[in-house]
Amino acid sequence: MPALKGLVRSVRTPEFAGITFHEVRARSVLNRVPGTSPMPFSWTVNPYRGCSHACTYCLAPDTPVLMVDGTSVRLADVRVGDLVVGTAMRGGVRSLVPTPVHDAWTTTKPAWRVRLVDGTTIVASADHRFLTPRGWVHVRPEGCEGTDRPHLRVGDVLVGAETLADEAFRRPGSPPVAPPPPNEAPGGRAVVAVEDLGGERPLADLTTGTGDFVADGVISHNCFARNTHTYLDLDAGDDFDRQVVVKLNAPEVLAREMRAPRWAREHVAMGTNTDPYQRAEGRYALMPGIIRALGGTGTPFSILTKGTLLARDLPELTAAARDVPVGVGVSLALLDPELHRRVEPGTPTPRARLDLVRRIRDAGLPCGVFVAPVLPGLTDTDEHLDALLGEIADAGANGASVIALHLRPGTREWFHTWLAREHPELIERYAALYRRGAYVDAAYRQDLAARVRPLLERHGLTGGGHAMGGRQGYGEGIDGREGKGGWPDGSMPPPTVPEAVVTAPAEQLSLL
Repeated sequence: MPALKGLVRSVRTPEFAGITFHEVRARSVLNRVPGTSPMPFSWTVNPYRGCSHACTYCLAPDTPVLMVDGTSVRLADVRVGDLVVGTAMRGGVRSLVPTPVHDAWTTTKPAWRVRLVDGTTIVASADHRFLTPRGWVHVRPEGCEGTDRPHLRVGDVLVGAETLADEAFRRPGSPPVAPPPPNEAPGGRAVVAVEDLGGERPLADLTTGTGDFVADGVISHNCFARNTHTYLDLDAGDDFDRQVVVKLNAPEVLAREMRAPRWAREHVAMGTNTDPYQRAEGRYALMPGIIRALGGTGTPFSILTKGTLLARDLPELTAAARDVPVGVGVSLALLDPELHRRVEPGTPTPRARLDLVRRIRDAGLPCGVFVAPVLPGLTDTDEHLDALLGEIADAGANGASVIALHLRPGTREWFHTWLAREHPELIERYAALYRRGAYVDAAYRQDLAARVRPLLERHGLTGGGHAMGGRQGYGEGIDGREGKGGWPDGSMPPPTVPEAVVTAPAEQLSLL
């Protein structure tokens, strides 16, 4: 752990098991957005660095990993750039494919031993996931928010590499590989026990191009989107999971910065990097002071969140809004509680977020809703969008932006894995829609825009969906080029320039 400037103390509490909060006294909390950014604001404030509910998928360091040449290498000895064996869905069939290692790290956390009928034992974290005929399942049921998630049960059969097609390795130009050894007994991969090893143990994991790899003969999921804390020289393993920096004096420092003679009272945005209403805010309660610092100095601001904890601060927000322009944004992608549980586990339910919108509006504050991401073939029917927009309108939202799913590297691998498990019939359609990269096909965007426009008009939500323009340009449209959408009315402070419409690209919104 590197020395943190301004460190006051590092603490652990029972309510946040396994997480260390590094409480610092920051010298500055006001961050300037680079001038080249298309974001519709110039300044941000982030009272937290890191996430208090990150999950990790880890195995014992000595777990054998299958390489493309047929050899096995200890997990701890696999290096960035190595080619290992992963899997990919092709024509509805999961096949073995070569995949590069993009990252590798170690961590320390509680471990469990998974015993199989054939005598294989695999040591893994509770968060780790294995592939079974019923999809990816965790080792243990307890999630980061205390939720029950799909997990291993005695009798489950883990999918072994020997059961998968390996034609990928026989194509011309593909790396040579020896076929994985056959498993002796048909039921040899069946789970006979999941045992708590007690205490913490060293564990390791990889990031691969496919989002998985073959470990001890079975298919293991890996973490594909672990952004490192490089700004603090923190690593991608233990630090990412368990080290959350809390700027204890954020309200006081911000108030001082707001009083500086050079401060021009420009729009300050919160929630576009880390959610200011993440779980840790319930412990530290930094946001009330931040809101007072902004409102008390005549500084307009906006908040983007999924967290219903914002309702706690409605009195502070209402008081600030009497003095400065305020915008509030909430993201809500769907209504179906079962689909929500499978797509967004651990986040507030759709009904809870609709209630949050209603409470924000009842308090006299503006609120815009991001209907994002729209999932082709799942949440994009006229009926679904009409019902969702109707609920959003009934909750009193000022406007809505409807934004199609975009699949950046990392997200793409996770989503395709989820899709293969939950809706394999859509694999080929998504391959066609996203064949050019992260953003959905232009024809789909145009069709979605044409269908959504009358729905927004019907429900009085046309104040939104503005095209990309950033701080320099403005325009309108349901969905801009390259899959970009905009900020709905209510989510940004009311413009100080008549007729101005502030906008931003959807892929910049990390909380959607």
